[in-house]
Amino acid sequence: QVQLVESGGGLVQPGGSLRLSCAASGIWFSAYAMGWYRQAPGKQRDLVADITSGRSTNYADSVKGRFTISRDNAKNTVYLQMNSLKPEDTAVYYCNAHLRSSDYWGQGTQVTVSS
Repeated sequence: QVQLVESGGGLVQPGGSLRLSCAASGIWFSAYAMGWYRQAPGKQRDLVADITSGRSTNYADSVKGRFTISRDNAKNTVYLQMNSLKPEDTAVYYCNAHLRSSDYWGQGTQVTVSS
């Protein structure tokens, strides 16, 4: 049974930082590309950042220079370090694992940026 469990969300003031974690089980983690997506109310789910099995990374333009994705294959965990947070970063953040035709999602974690 595949599980992706996100943690680390919460309420933070503008300019603050959060680190999201996604712990995976039931998959050959090191072979999967891992990604973080987000969905704000009334909007579609969009890619925030992803990291390949070879550790190549890709970021949405809106988060470049502020967010960093990383992975620890020994812990089967992917991270998203979010700095200089803005109110427009408020959304539910989802973890994704992708390999060929296999695609898995976590349950999401809420990030709210507000003063």
